[in-house]
Amino acid sequence: MSVLQRFEKRLEGLVEGAFAKVFKGVVHPVEILNAMQREAEAHKAILAGGRTLVPNRYVIDLSPYDHSRLAPYAAALAQELAQSQAEFIGEQGWTVYGDVIVEIERGDGLDTGMFRVTAEVYTGADVAPPPAPDPYGGYNQQQAGGYGPPPGGPGGPARNVRLVSGDGRSYPLSIGSTVIGRGDQANMRLPDVGISRRHARLDFDGAQVVLTDLGSTNGTMVNGQRVSAVALNPGDMIQLGTTTLTYRVDG
Repeated sequence: MSVLQRFEKRLEGLVEGAFAKVFKGVVHPVEILNAMQREAEAHKAILAGGRTLVPNRYVIDLSPYDHSRLAPYAAALAQELAQSQAEFIGEQGWTVYGDVIVEIERGDGLDTGMFRVTAEVYTGADVAPPPAPDPYGGYNQQQAGGYGPPPGGPGGPARNVRLVSGDGRSYPLSIGSTVIGRGDQANMRLPDVGISRRHARLDFDGAQVVLTDLGSTNGTMVNGQRVSAVALNPGDMIQLGTTTLTYRVDG
């Protein structure tokens, strides 16, 4: 029995069939799980030793109408989605950093029946995820099998790296890919009209950060030079639109 079939089977017995009524004519949980699997596939990163790292945190934005209908079952659905995604990742032989986390949120501007899945590698640092389960639909699925945090390359744990803006705000970087932009698909959102919706990407393998411009309208500058892709060094100044970010490494 496939992951999707097992997921559907569990949904049938959940809340005495309430899901069938809730999702009649609107978004269906299987579509969400399919999208989560596609996101994992799209965000694979190859680690040292040949292991494949995929996102472990998935935020599901539902339309206001769907979200209001789903509210009483959001935590239960988040739990089932997290469990099924953990099974899928395990079957593929991929690695995740810690637990698989699913959060269900209201996506203003989405039409009924539409949803959006955002995936990221989440290390658990700085901001703790919501408890499991919780009334807002967040759930942490404990990791199964033998996948856990990847090492930070030879010699020990990942370094603590971050970007610091001119006004002092700090943006810690997690292992994996982080998209910078002003759109809602960006992991690091910056309210700057000179920045594209998906402006640049940071790839962090635990030891080194590589900055890649994603074909932005106004370009990406490092230390005054326009770049397409560059490995960052501590103290480098990144310019996007009118925003300046300084690359810092602690420890």
